[in-house]
Amino acid sequence: MNVSNTNLLNSLVLIIMGFWGFLELSSPTALIPAVFGIILLICYLISKTKPSLNKLFAHIAVTFTILILIALVLVRLPKSIDDGGVGLIRVISMISTSTLALVIFIKSFIDARIRK
Repeated sequence: MNVSNTNLLNSLVLIIMGFWGFLELSSPTALIPAVFGIILLICYLISKTKPSLNKLFAHIAVTFTILILIALVLVRLPKSIDDGGVGLIRVISMISTSTLALVIFIKSFIDARIRK
């Protein structure tokens, strides 16, 4: 899986899970992952349409991915474990795709460094 496809997958999962959580809980804070997902989707779309800006938007995407991953692991996961249920599945899926995206981003950055 390449960087852009992983970023697209992660952004879509964050958007879907954020809106799903909002529909279930009616809490505006459930939309936070969706906001991050929209930002990542915008980064994906810009990198696809403007390849010259790919490096910049890859760095922006990895920064937002790290931020959402930290928030999910440190804030949402403990609460979801206590609550259990479908919320825990949503959080685990968002953590999984964000971790995958982060690993792929880091591998891509390392590979680019080695090529230089």
